[in-house]
This record gives sequence, C-alpha cells and structure tokens, in this order.
Amino acid sequence: MSILRKMKVFLSTGQETSENHYDDDLKSHYYKTTAKKAIEAVENTFSKQPGATVTSVSEDRGEISIVIDKPKKALMIITIVSVRPYETAIDFNVSADTKLASDFGFSRKLIIDAYEKLNKALPFIGTGLYPK
Repeated sequence: MSILRKMKVFLSTGQETSENHYDDDLKSHYYKTTAKKAIEAVENTFSKQPGATVTSVSEDRGEISIVIDKPKKALMIITIVSVRPYETAIDFNVSADTKLASDFGFSRKLIIDAYEKLNKALPFIGTGLYPK
C-alpha cells in the first residue's frame, strides 16, 4: 500500500470492505457455509466480545448491526450474502464515533480482528474471489 493510501486509512473515521478493495486485508472474505450459519457465527462471536453489543439482526436482509463501546465507540454493520450454496461472503462497514477527524486506524483494526475471529469459527475459502 502506498504512503498516501496509508495516510488516508489513518486519517479516516471509518472503513469498509469490498470485493475490489486496494487493501488486501479489507477484501471481502468467503466462507464455506450457509448464510444462516454465518449469521449465527457472527452473532456468537460478537456476543462474547467484551464491549460489543449486537443491536439488530436481520436474517432476511443478511445484516447485523453491532455497537462497540470499548476501547472506543464505533458502529459496525456486517453484511452476509450467500453467493452460492455453501459459499457465503461477509463484508463490514465500520464508523468510529470520534470528535477528531481521524480514528487513527481503529476501524481498520476492528475489521481485521473480526475477520481473524470469523476465520477460526467458519471454514475460510478466500478473499476477493470475484473481482470485476
């Protein structure tokens, strides 16, 4: 990642994963599971995390919202999409609640930590499998 992109990440108040993200750590992750089991795994993972509260689960839309209170405040929206039978994509959108113009990479770190936990809980296939 170039220095300018690192500065952009460092000076932002939120991060989002996507299929074609320039940062390999923030590319969509794919798991060999159904959407329903992925939603359950995400719920279980974050319900055990101190400082995190699952505020909304929409199985129909495949979205989960989580409020992070510690160490900093943030809102995390997790989107779960079944791509094929037993192939599910999980994406994150994190917005940090800060009075400053930067979260100093906190939102990026939240996403990376969440993916690491999910990689242990679900059978991981890969990242960015369907680039345009």
